[in-house]
Amino acid sequence: MSLRFSVLASGSTGNAFYIESGDERILVDAGLSGKRIEGLLEQVDVDPYSLSRILVTHEHSDHIKGLGIMARRYNLPIYANEKTWNAMENQLGKLSIDQKFHFSVEETKTFGGVDVESFAVSHDAADPMFYTFHQDGKKVALVTDLGYVSERIKKTVEDADAYIFESNHDVSMLRMGRYPWNVKRRILGDSGHVSNEDCALALTDILTDKTQRIYLAHLSLDNNMKDLAHMSVKNVLEERGFEIGTRIELHDTDPQEATPIFEV
Repeated sequence: MSLRFSVLASGSTGNAFYIESGDERILVDAGLSGKRIEGLLEQVDVDPYSLSRILVTHEHSDHIKGLGIMARRYNLPIYANEKTWNAMENQLGKLSIDQKFHFSVEETKTFGGVDVESFAVSHDAADPMFYTFHQDGKKVALVTDLGYVSERIKKTVEDADAYIFESNHDVSMLRMGRYPWNVKRRILGDSGHVSNEDCALALTDILTDKTQRIYLAHLSLDNNMKDLAHMSVKNVLEERGFEIGTRIELHDTDPQEATPIFEV
């Protein structure tokens, strides 16, 4: 048994993450139209009818846009914490009672042999949380949509085989960009998003010899570029002695194209 995953889409226009082990096939967030999510699953040869369940991180539209559609179309159970359910339920359309499940913050649930651990993050949503996935000593950590990476989060996600980690913006691009100041202040604040530099600095504290891959996620279309994020994170990690491109691979994610399935 192993963990296999794809970042189906990542960015402010929509987010979805897929992870599987054996017959257990989990979709995390559904922040695009149902049709787009089906197309992204097709890119990685996953039949949406084979999905087991959907986990939700928080209620922002770029994470739940297609949630109700996908749940109804494929009769999937949805898991979210109580405050997130209260914030998003009216946006999802009609769901049957047997599709609604609670997954509390700082809880671990086991689905088909995959242990899924939730952890709280600082973001401007009702009760945002993200997940680590464990299977036979393997670990994948999904860490985006947070204003800063606390020591508690670092402890939770450290020593993973693979990270999907937020690298949202370049601070200089954001400060000089077209966004109004109140939006810039939100993004830069403790309940906003992690910059390229802060992503790299956090990673230096949590990477181990076990780590194989890092995927830079939730890049801003206006305040970042793939090459800039890649270079910024790579430079900091290499300065701290991490061998990027040899021992650890650094990968991009995209709002329109799924990453190839990777197995840890």
